[in-house]
Amino acid sequence: MANNTPLLTDIRLCLQNNEFRPVYTVDTDYRRLPKQPGRYADMGKICNDDNLKQAIFMRLLTPKGELSALGHPEYGSRLYELIGRQNTDTVRDLIRLYILESLKFESRIHKVVALSVVSEKGTRDRVNVLLQVQPVTKTGIVTIGPFTLELEQ
Repeated sequence: MANNTPLLTDIRLCLQNNEFRPVYTVDTDYRRLPKQPGRYADMGKICNDDNLKQAIFMRLLTPKGELSALGHPEYGSRLYELIGRQNTDTVRDLIRLYILESLKFESRIHKVVALSVVSEKGTRDRVNVLLQVQPVTKTGIVTIGPFTLELEQ
């Protein structure tokens, strides 16, 4: 399915606070209109690969079932269930499973090419995740991460 259609466009989010639970706000683009004084603010937009990356992050950060009342019972992931667990081989396998389980509902992903979940060196509670996916709209690979999951608080 190789074509050059974009991976959709969405509102660009900006991380404001990552203590306890991540807080995102809508990012802003500023522009000037010809022959008009001042600057005008628009919601920032995100397109193509960056939009897919953001969509995957938001899916993984959202507890599965959180959007059931809005008609999206399969949206989200079960990663939140692992908070407080020790960093063991079993937990890292569950992280892989929960990520793959969540991404099978993402219609913009043709297949997951690679998923690496490894302990961060020098820590007992952090796991680094690197994900590579092939979007349905192009033949290239999109890399998400590496990003860190903190298991113990």
